[in-house]
Amino acid sequence: MIESLIQTIAVAALPVIFAITLHEAAHGYAARHFGDPTAWQQGRISLNPLRHIDLLGTIVIPAAILIFSGGTFLFGYAKPVPVDFGRLRHPKSDMLWVAAAGPAANLFMAVLWALMLKLAWLMPGSDFTVPLSEMSKIGIMVNCVLMVLNLLPLPPLDGGRIAVSLLPHRLSWKFAQLERWGFPILLVLLFTGILGEIMNPLVIFAARTIESIFGLY
Repeated sequence: MIESLIQTIAVAALPVIFAITLHEAAHGYAARHFGDPTAWQQGRISLNPLRHIDLLGTIVIPAAILIFSGGTFLFGYAKPVPVDFGRLRHPKSDMLWVAAAGPAANLFMAVLWALMLKLAWLMPGSDFTVPLSEMSKIGIMVNCVLMVLNLLPLPPLDGGRIAVSLLPHRLSWKFAQLERWGFPILLVLLFTGILGEIMNPLVIFAARTIESIFGLY
């Protein structure tokens, strides 16, 4: 069992690290495009995962959860990219695009991993077929999980910021006040199983839709 978990961690490491860190990098790229250079000035606009890795959130916590769940569950985070929404050219409307950039990056990576899985299937008998297939499957699922999770309409998740951007000013201000309680609420939903009930059908739908595009059945 230990050997199996070590193999799972080894195969999952690359897709997990890229899924978490490039999600954050996308926020930085979008923020700079819309007028906020904060992340760029701090050297956080980079495709180099090392600039975004948080030792605890990107490595220790995902590895521990993967081990204790027997390889059935995964959760992690990177160092948040600093965004000063007040420096955006149109703070309320541009917030939507900056927030949406992270989930969009995960969608893009899920599609790339699906393409890699298709390529692995097209080269049967190769030494790379099995490890690339397993890595690609994890890449698709991890990115779908992060995309769906971050699109939940709960500040400070990306979906919460998108909702703040779309709501009328008075309602958006009131809704934004939930941010201080966002992570406690998320943890309660996680440990009560409600989060899984909400996310699982959406994650499966997203993953199956992407796989169907490439005929991965």
